[in-house]
Amino acid sequence: MDNYTPQNDLPVESAKPKILLAASGSVAAIKFETLCRCFTEWAEVKAVVTKSSLHFIDKSSLPKDVVLYTDEEEWSTWKKLNDGVLHIELRKWADAMIIAPLSANTLAKVYFIAGGLCDNLLTCIVRAWDYGKPLYIAPAMNTLMWNNPFTKWHLDLISQLGVIMVPPVTKRLACGDYGNGAMAEPSVIYNAVVLSFIKFQASKSS
Repeated sequence: MDNYTPQNDLPVESAKPKILLAASGSVAAIKFETLCRCFTEWAEVKAVVTKSSLHFIDKSSLPKDVVLYTDEEEWSTWKKLNDGVLHIELRKWADAMIIAPLSANTLAKVYFIAGGLCDNLLTCIVRAWDYGKPLYIAPAMNTLMWNNPFTKWHLDLISQLGVIMVPPVTKRLACGDYGNGAMAEPSVIYNAVVLSFIKFQASKSS
């Protein structure tokens, strides 16, 4: 696990940004707790996890001030007309969204999302997302999947929306293979997002 402590010399906004962290089904989701702890030092955090990611995430280990949402909560706030719908409310709440890890499976769903087909809470949020706000991804997959031509097609499509990628790294993977495709460390993701978001906020106010 990454024992990173967020840097104290990074610029601090007067009001904490609202960050929506999301995890999809990859072994790298074991680092989601660390990622949440990094961001709670700087931002107000809510988390969304897919059903498959819960195979690797211990919900009880997440910081107590991080509100966690699963597919089961998707319609929990809706009882009658005019009640809030969770994926819409989360989209409105967040200043930025980070999907880390982004699995090959969830990345491939970009084509279904483009057609309006969303099969879980995470993909519903992505379909409703305001692309005037930053959306970051940190892919995580086997090297053979990362190097597959389909992956490039999927990344090319989402790059047209301005999605910002924190690229994977080369290392020994969970399956034993060695190569590119491992999710960047939480510290790297944190620093990349914070610096990018601060630049984004500065560009809005200039």
